[in-house]
Amino acid sequence: MGKLDGVSADDLREALSRTGDHKAVRRLMVALAYKDGDSVDRLCRLYGIPKSTLYYWLDRFDTRGIDGALEDESRPGRPPKLDESARESLADDLAHSPAECGYESEEWTPELVGEHVEREYGVEYSTGHVRRLLREGL
Repeated sequence: MGKLDGVSADDLREALSRTGDHKAVRRLMVALAYKDGDSVDRLCRLYGIPKSTLYYWLDRFDTRGIDGALEDESRPGRPPKLDESARESLADDLAHSPAECGYESEEWTPELVGEHVEREYGVEYSTGHVRRLLREGL
């Protein structure tokens, strides 16, 4: 049995029409092109991916089905620099105005939050990381 024998091109196209995730779109485009007969070498050049990645994606379609192939596996990553208790304390700090925390400002900016985190918690974050923390609700 060859790669993607159990996956129909129509089902791949249907999944492509439903998703907006760029990683999922890329995997579906590769799978569709492979189903249409494009060679592995050509697809690797076209999409700038190693053969091992392409085969891994195709295997995922075979073993997990379309929905499972499109989901990213969880990656544990580095533990957060601020533990849960420090995050809760920071959230409490940010509920007050910066002036109440000793700053000459009336509103929090990502740069000011970064300065506050370093001063109060001894942790340095880039402004981009502070923005992400704020977006995620700390």
